[in-house]
Amino acid sequence: MLDTQKIDEARLEAFATRAIGDRTAGYTGVMVSLGSKLGLYKAMAGAGPLSAKEIATRADCSERYVAEWLNAQAAGGYIAYHGLSNTYELLPEQAMVLADEGSPVYIPHAWNVPASMWFDEAKALNAFRTGKGVAWGEHDRRLACGSAAFYRNGYRASLVPEWLPALEGVVAQLETGIAVADVGCGHGHSTQLMAEAFPNSRFHGFDTHPASLDEARQNAAAAGVSDRIDFALARADDYPDGQYGLICFFDILHDLGDPVAAARHAAKVLAPGGTVLLVEPFAHDHVKDNLSPVAQLYYSASTMICCAHAISEGGNMVLGAQAGQARLAEVFRKAGFTHFRRAAETPFNLIFEVRR
Repeated sequence: MLDTQKIDEARLEAFATRAIGDRTAGYTGVMVSLGSKLGLYKAMAGAGPLSAKEIATRADCSERYVAEWLNAQAAGGYIAYHGLSNTYELLPEQAMVLADEGSPVYIPHAWNVPASMWFDEAKALNAFRTGKGVAWGEHDRRLACGSAAFYRNGYRASLVPEWLPALEGVVAQLETGIAVADVGCGHGHSTQLMAEAFPNSRFHGFDTHPASLDEARQNAAAAGVSDRIDFALARADDYPDGQYGLICFFDILHDLGDPVAAARHAAKVLAPGGTVLLVEPFAHDHVKDNLSPVAQLYYSASTMICCAHAISEGGNMVLGAQAGQARLAEVFRKAGFTHFRRAAETPFNLIFEVRR
């Protein structure tokens, strides 16, 4: 039994309120997903104040359901409510997050990730109790879709205009024409962005998840860049030697069961003067410095997804999604690389330039 005499009532109330707030966030995620899939946000975007009936008509939905959904959204600050006119408005800043699928801060699709985590709870319970891994492809399909959508817009905003120019000499090489490997390419959004920007280079996407590779091929075809991209099933330590001028690891190294082996393979297949672009979740080197909402998100995802996949691949070194610069640098030092530089950063990512 807890000794209630030692309970700090103010601290208890503050923490209970925080826990209820987190529960509310989970409910809100369902509302966001519904609003996106039903077209409710897009019906409101740029339209100014609207009544529940007007929004329901625009989205071809039932007014009574829409009215309750609108109140839930207004209560959470996701939309504005105008009491005098009993209308609702999606403000421009809210529209960037909720209605503009090209925005770097668009969030609705990302709610597929926690949905998949709940769906896979039984697998996580078994993994905790047995120490066994859960491979990426063993998760609910919403994980791959949600992850790809979450990262896609961030890459679109930063990869070509910011991250590649931060690497010494790489843009000039891409413009001239080099071979590029995108290791752990997933749905191929990063591969596609580079192929669109640098038509003289040839791009090779590698992944161990066949369904994601199928999506990547469809995405490349839709973008009209299939002539300079190919996708193949391969591990991070056994893809073909293409003497690549650039090898990219986009938010994938920490998922690998043996990241040192992956780095050693990169060193083997890298062309003379070539560069490794390493993009990893933002993290400091020590847990005490990672106690933030962003780190909370990454540690949670890492528990269910990243560590679980690394363990499924043997778990020689399970970095987790909050590895930090020092541990990442050590991986490449062990693989024989001598140059490791932080080239850029965002609130969500660290970007490194690595050379032999």
